[in-house]
Amino acid sequence: MFGEMTTNLPKRVLILCTGNSARSQIAEGILRQLSEEAGGDLLEVHSAGVKPSSVRPEAIMVMREIGVNISSHRSKSVEEFAGQQFDYVITVCDNAKETCPIFPGKAARIHQSFEDPPAPGEADEATTLAVFRRVRDEIGEWMKEFLRQTDSQSSN
Repeated sequence: MFGEMTTNLPKRVLILCTGNSARSQIAEGILRQLSEEAGGDLLEVHSAGVKPSSVRPEAIMVMREIGVNISSHRSKSVEEFAGQQFDYVITVCDNAKETCPIFPGKAARIHQSFEDPPAPGEADEATTLAVFRRVRDEIGEWMKEFLRQTDSQSSN
């Protein structure tokens, strides 16, 4: 489901979204935390956007609720990673999937779209935070499965 392993640990993972402001930041924070809990340096995790903006304060808040601090994260452009090799390139929104550049090497490209939380001013705070929490939890479950799959492949 998640592709072949291509190099020795740690595996390099790049998570892409449009703005690198919410979903990809949440995914990066969760996957780093899961990797640490599973034994340390299993994965080297990065995130970026095809049109970077800034990390949404709601993303920082809902991650803090589960004990993951992403307050020092910054929104990065996919251009910062041009020419680098990754074992996995994960797109978490349809726009990033369509506009994702090609990375050298044998990166497994994986797409799993998650709902885009409401933009500032699109919904009231309670509604916005509820969507952020639900998306965080969905990403968390998906990342747990991703880590299980990659761990089982590396032990084969």
